Amino acid sequence: MAQRKSAPAGRGATPADPAPAGRGAGPTDPPPAGRKEQAAATAAALKAAAVRVFDERGYLNTKITDITAAAGRSAGSFYNHFTGKEALLEALLADMLTAGDERVDREHPYDHDLSDREVLRWHVAGFWAAFRDNKAVFVAVTQAALIDEHFGARLAELMSPDQGAMRQHLELLADKGYPLPGEPAAVAVALTGMWYQFAYQQLVGGFLGTAPVLPEEAAIDLLTEFSLRGLIGCRHRTKPAGSA
Repeated sequence: MAQRKSAPAGRGATPADPAPAGRGAGPTDPPPAGRKEQAAATAAALKAAAVRVFDERGYLNTKITDITAAAGRSAGSFYNHFTGKEALLEALLADMLTAGDERVDREHPYDHDLSDREVLRWHVAGFWAAFRDNKAVFVAVTQAALIDEHFGARLAELMSPDQGAMRQHLELLADKGYPLPGEPAAVAVALTGMWYQFAYQQLVGGFLGTAPVLPEEAAIDLLTEFSLRGLIGCRHRTKPAGSA
């Protein structure tokens, strides 16, 4: 994932259980801190269960009762945390993006020069790892966006900072004199779209036809080299280590 300045406020936040109206904490009520911990544990259990069920059944075939049963929680408790299945999926996506932001903060190369193969490969490898580690969420998001226009718009909003960061990297590349194949914003979408489709084919399979499943490092090298040639041609290109 590309570096960005900061994550949008509220990303990944999940509302805690509200206190029952009309009464204060009594002798048998858990203290406020305890209620918050319990609410956080319930939300985490629902999210973890959703990932498992989405992976097993697919997002479109999953019911809220499937999620609560897998989490060992009551169906009513779900609505203390999420307004529906779409809101839960949005929270999972926000958590994933926040984890990506944290990786960027820890590891992003100081140099943003995408003509440097190692810098570009870092971005490809980060995207690949995010897809691999959150495959069920990526597939669920794809399915939800196809049938729900509102969710598709919300997805675009959540992904906008990442696209903007990649656009900025490409603008820096253009400033160095590399003739991009199009406007930086369009190239950013084309580039990350290619990464997404290839990762989907390799890690999920499906509608893109058959292709040999590559070892992870080979798949990342392929995407890196393909992207590098598309961005700068063969100038300053270096071959992957161990290649002929």
